[in-house]
Amino acid sequence: MSRIEAPRDEVTGNLLDRLRAGLPPEAVLSDPDVTASYANDMASFCASGAPAVVVLPRTVEQVQHVMRIATELRVPVVPQGARTGLSGAANASDGCIVLSLTKMDRILEINPVDRVAVVEPGVVNATLSRAVNEQGLYYPPDPSSWEMCTIGGNIGTASGGLCCVKYGVTAEYVLGLDVVLADGRLMSTGRRTAKGVAGYDLTRLFVGSEGSLGIIVRAVLALKPMPPRQLVLAAEFASAADACDAVCRIMAGGHVPSLLELMDRTTVKAVNDLAHMGLPESTEALLLAAFDTPDPAADLAAVGALCEAAGATEVVPADDVAESELLLKARRLSLTALEAVKGTSMIDDVCVPRSRLGELLEGVERIAEKHRLTIGVCAHAGDGNTHPTVCFDAQDPDESRRARESFDEIMALGLELGGTITGEHGVGILKKEWLAREIGPVGVEMQRAVKQVFDPLGLLNPGKLF
Repeated sequence: MSRIEAPRDEVTGNLLDRLRAGLPPEAVLSDPDVTASYANDMASFCASGAPAVVVLPRTVEQVQHVMRIATELRVPVVPQGARTGLSGAANASDGCIVLSLTKMDRILEINPVDRVAVVEPGVVNATLSRAVNEQGLYYPPDPSSWEMCTIGGNIGTASGGLCCVKYGVTAEYVLGLDVVLADGRLMSTGRRTAKGVAGYDLTRLFVGSEGSLGIIVRAVLALKPMPPRQLVLAAEFASAADACDAVCRIMAGGHVPSLLELMDRTTVKAVNDLAHMGLPESTEALLLAAFDTPDPAADLAAVGALCEAAGATEVVPADDVAESELLLKARRLSLTALEAVKGTSMIDDVCVPRSRLGELLEGVERIAEKHRLTIGVCAHAGDGNTHPTVCFDAQDPDESRRARESFDEIMALGLELGGTITGEHGVGILKKEWLAREIGPVGVEMQRAVKQVFDPLGLLNPGKLF
């Protein structure tokens, strides 16, 4: 005899009643027109479903209530932050609870002695950065979306940013977490001490887990002393290969720039078209190098000489902080500008060894020619993390098909060069197939086993990663 299920409306009604019993009225959104606006993040080619309800908790206890009800009623839960992600990791599934953590946005503590900040997951990256700056401290991770993205989302995707070449990625700054598990229990991981090796490193396990293991409700983050204001150098090159040669010379020379960023000709033109910044469009590649050392001018001079040795056609060090900030603004606008080229873009996130960066850029150029597409590349060149961005018209089925094929070919090229399919954007829905290719069947089996331990019913962010 087949199992008789209650009608969908009856199930949803029961879910809403149970949620409202432990949440304030304004925290439960059920209007379909409103919930639909929470259905997806910023990724292209990623399916999303219709959530049954959107919940906006303000306390840990409210998150626990949601997870207990979800477990009892067997309803999937999709955690969300600001939905600035680029892999579909925050996309809703049909009938799910979207658990938006944006209202949990308090900075609970900034401690200059311990050099830590304690924050809720909905704190915006830029808000935290400015708050710690006021106390002479520095939180380095700075994704391009730092004015919008949340710390919880940064932790969930193990995000990076422009400063990674010197200061590292988000994972290196997460000391401890409070996590609500799938069944509603609260678990604390890690520490707030400078050292500590007690037990398995469960904190690192949650960093990059994309909401598939638990709901992060509090984070202890490491801070650094505020460095001097950085100065930036811009170097123009007649080829991307020469620019990549300069990157190799800089890193082999033992220099430690605070950022080392690359923009190809297509990206430079796109930024100029969008913001009229007067960047040199005659160049094939523009390399930006910065130092926040006590004597940045001397460091820029040394790096400038290496750029000239690699074939730079012009090297221009910024005269002051204002000019430096203008150059960094141009780099931060890159992805937005490329999206404006055709109205839609697919932003890849392939990271390769620095020594093979030139091969990746040459390969991307061949792929663009093959598929008759505009593909711009901006890159965190100092750590080999590139963002080839495929520009296409989403209303053109043939162009959309070619865009997806080129995206896959770029990921395949990255693996062929000894790299990874994602350096900082995560897997989500977009790269599930490619994660399996990168880590292999045994790797997938082990990751699924870990997921089973933390989420035996498979309720947390189903359909993501693998």
